[in-house]
Amino acid sequence: MFLSVFDMFKVGIGPSSSHTMGPMVAAARFLDKMRAAPFHYGGLRGSLHGSLAFTGVGHASDRATILGLAGFLPDTYDHEKAEAALEQIRETETVTPPGLPELKFHPKEDLIFDFGPNLPGHANGMILMATDAQGDVILQETYYSIGGGFVMTEAELAAGKNTDEGDPVPYPFKSAAEMLEMAETSGKTIAQMKKANEIARGGPENLRSGVARIWQVMDDCIERGLSTDGILPGGLNVKRRAKGIRDALIDERGTNLNAPHKINDWMSAYAMAVNEENAAGGQVVTAPTNGAAGVVPSVIKYWLEHVPGASEDRIEDFLLTAAAIGGLVKFNASISGAEAGCQAEVGSAAAMGAAGLCAVLGGTPEQIENAAEIALEHHLGMTCDPVKGLVQVPCIERNGLGAIKAVSAASLALRGDGTHLVPLDACIETMRQTGADMSEKYKETSLGGLAVNVPNC
Repeated sequence: MFLSVFDMFKVGIGPSSSHTMGPMVAAARFLDKMRAAPFHYGGLRGSLHGSLAFTGVGHASDRATILGLAGFLPDTYDHEKAEAALEQIRETETVTPPGLPELKFHPKEDLIFDFGPNLPGHANGMILMATDAQGDVILQETYYSIGGGFVMTEAELAAGKNTDEGDPVPYPFKSAAEMLEMAETSGKTIAQMKKANEIARGGPENLRSGVARIWQVMDDCIERGLSTDGILPGGLNVKRRAKGIRDALIDERGTNLNAPHKINDWMSAYAMAVNEENAAGGQVVTAPTNGAAGVVPSVIKYWLEHVPGASEDRIEDFLLTAAAIGGLVKFNASISGAEAGCQAEVGSAAAMGAAGLCAVLGGTPEQIENAAEIALEHHLGMTCDPVKGLVQVPCIERNGLGAIKAVSAASLALRGDGTHLVPLDACIETMRQTGADMSEKYKETSLGGLAVNVPNC
């Protein structure tokens, strides 16, 4: 099993990796399919199903699909160009993707929210269709957005292609037990094994420059969030708070009145800054999802700004270790809130952050596995119940608490020798089973929990 660090950490846009980035990527893939087929096209149609329908408006799934059909991609997204394109599509009721003719597309009529039963493959399903001049469907594909920006066709999902089928890598661990065994046999750290795998697939320069960009985008996102106030879009009138918290913390410096627990406020401010940017549709990095995008950057920022001896030249080790843990969670369970609740998003992010921090603080592979298990274990059962379908309440604060749990988990693990009762593999399997048993009301449908008990208009 191999999931690249660039699979777990993708540059994209808010507010959701599965509901915003995924539909945009699916639309881009459908355009490629159209270009490769020998048909004469006249128009486009589509439908969003399951969680993409129930919370699609709050997550901007319709907007993302339309922009994807116009040729936009998450990693090169330009907000001003996107707004201009959307306005033109609304006015002309046409879309002109690169390499294809002008196609009929009425946003309100040709993209349907289907609130019926889920499509069979996953809670996040969508169908895209191309029509001829008479409006008859001549090309169709079903896509599933399976979390973290990953997209699969119906055939790919049925064939099990969400697992890796590429060239062999030196350390192909698919469980935490295998990871620890390979670390002991090889004498390498988890980051060193992950680095060898990455280099085997993409080369050293691709790894170096790619990791540098990931952290730069993460850090820029934190800084934008810490510098911006106002009200978040969507109608809940949620106030941005990260800037105010950071400003207050700075004002309190040097007063000799700072309680030790205020470090938690710094971690929360860093995480909330990212998720406020995400809620506003800004550029973020999936870590491993947009809904949980603040946890890992917050832990890194905490380490760099507040821990003696921290150095940016260790960020690669942090992210490689975190990606190794995230890959295990995705491969053996899920990182999708629509599939397993928020335990799969913030829970997996906390496990990744705990593992990365433990690694750069000198933890052994056993201590790192322990840190990840502690963090994930104490998110088990967490539901995904966003108010009004927006990635704001409880998501923004939840990232702050996820970061705090990640740091606490790493610290606890470092106080031991790595031996513990519950293996990480057992915790991941428990999370999978809990997600399977969880009511659909609590899996990103906004049909239960806070979403129905808090006035949302």
